Amino acid sequence: MAGPADAAGWLTLPDVAERLDLPISKVHQMIRDREMIAVRRDGVRRIPADLVANHTVLKHLPGVLTLLADAGYDDEAALRWLYEPDETLAAGTPAAALGGDQAREVKRRAQALGF
Repeated sequence: MAGPADAAGWLTLPDVAERLDLPISKVHQMIRDREMIAVRRDGVRRIPADLVANHTVLKHLPGVLTLLADAGYDDEAALRWLYEPDETLAAGTPAAALGGDQAREVKRRAQALGF
């Protein structure tokens, strides 16, 4: 199962709405628009907490999610890709790298998957 290893690493959709100070309907729209990713865990749709940092969605996440979808990745596969350990990234995973200096590199790698 891809994503954060412990339950504290996940947010429910109402938690995300509260963190972003948005109505829950806007969170649902953001998921439909691939601005963030949600998967079912224990029957509840959840979002990895580290993808929602500082009261906003990580800047490059929507672009990476679009590139992964264009490459044929469904939400579970995209989440697996984001959390796959990668020793060539200083942050250790593409998801962690999106919050730092290697975000453009993660985007480039996601784009290459489509070819």
